[in-house]
Amino acid sequence: MASRADNIASSLSFSNFGKATELRQRIWFTIGALIVFRFLSFVPLPGVNPLILETLYDQTRGGILDLFNTFSGGSLERMSLIAMGVMPYITASIVIQLAASLHPALMAIKKEGEAGRKKLNQYTRYGTVLLCAIQGWFLASGLEAYAAQSGLQAVVAPGLMFKVGAVISLIGGTMFLLWLGEQITSRGIGNGVSLIIMAGIVAQFPTFTSNLFSGYAEGSIGNATVIGIIAMVIILILFICFMERAQRRLLIQYPKRATQNGGMQADRSHLPLKINTAGVIPPIFASSLLLLPLTISQFAGNSVQTDSMFYSVVQTLNLYLAPGQPIYLTLYAIGIIFFCFFYTAVVFNPEDTAENLKKNGGFIPGIRPGKRTADYLDYVLTRITVIGAIYLTIVCVAPEYLLRNTGFSIFLGGTSLLIVVNVTVDTISQIQGHLLAHQYGDLIKKAKLKGRMR
Repeated sequence: MASRADNIASSLSFSNFGKATELRQRIWFTIGALIVFRFLSFVPLPGVNPLILETLYDQTRGGILDLFNTFSGGSLERMSLIAMGVMPYITASIVIQLAASLHPALMAIKKEGEAGRKKLNQYTRYGTVLLCAIQGWFLASGLEAYAAQSGLQAVVAPGLMFKVGAVISLIGGTMFLLWLGEQITSRGIGNGVSLIIMAGIVAQFPTFTSNLFSGYAEGSIGNATVIGIIAMVIILILFICFMERAQRRLLIQYPKRATQNGGMQADRSHLPLKINTAGVIPPIFASSLLLLPLTISQFAGNSVQTDSMFYSVVQTLNLYLAPGQPIYLTLYAIGIIFFCFFYTAVVFNPEDTAENLKKNGGFIPGIRPGKRTADYLDYVLTRITVIGAIYLTIVCVAPEYLLRNTGFSIFLGGTSLLIVVNVTVDTISQIQGHLLAHQYGDLIKKAKLKGRMR
């Protein structure tokens, strides 16, 4: 049964945007920030020839580079200032969150509340700078090596100064994206980092559509294939929307309270537990962990001699761990399942929830307050997390496995669709929340005016 807030939210219309001035400003700020992000993706690194770089990327197209290029919104293809995107930040946040759950000192910092959260965020930024420096160095070295092997010199003046300048530029670009994401979160609508990733994926959609219909026009793709791909995308979107809205509602009952009529009434509410509590975090975390070593190995493998043992090991690693390969898909699925349980444990603590219910006098019918309630919440959450992990694994792995030999852009992957749909739904929910708050504010103002008139 829909709640009263859901009924009010369903009655909201776009005509309310004209009245909600603050919401309109937030939306325009978000759009402007995303436009700045797209402009930066066309600004090349200093010392790089963009025309020759495009030819080099076409020669090395496929595999891990396409996946990294999709998440960065095409910035890697153009070797722009933000070619690294926000993936180093995500990888650093994984390391810090894992360390905060295992290391006693970081665990103590985490329990300090807001001050501890700020310290951990600062450590995450330090880790981001370190990862950007490592990845940027290998990227610049690999770019020079690609040019030496193919005979096309995309770097105007190769050498140490180019590598240092490229590393500094890439660090600055990634840190600017993080700052831009924080500004979107505080002054705009939605989660800034997630919106930046989504904007990069959506920016690749015209390329995917063009490749699809170009293949159809050339005869390399049949009618059944085109219809099947379109149908699969639509089914995936509908399935993702359904699963993201799915909840397990636990009945919460409160003690009877006296009413104005002299009777006794027991209040009831529901504790909603989402099937996918972790959201898009597990596939993003799993893909970023696979991207980091593969990107380094792919660019590093081009800067060593082809007859060395290290070169053969790197090439074997890149071959078997390329997107779409069985080993890559297996590790990807394991990473998704692990981060589903890990991040759910981070964002939802059954003991804290049970303690809050006990303080407010609430209880689950048939379950004792306190430890029994915490155990029951943990039991229910574990069961629904299993369903959520299976759902995320199917959505992210199955499309890539079915289409790994078609040659289409990785945009078609379930991971990309999951990120786009999930972030869109979350942003729309926040917009509805702002409109709902604005509508309640108008009702309160009208009630005050009527009270004064009386």
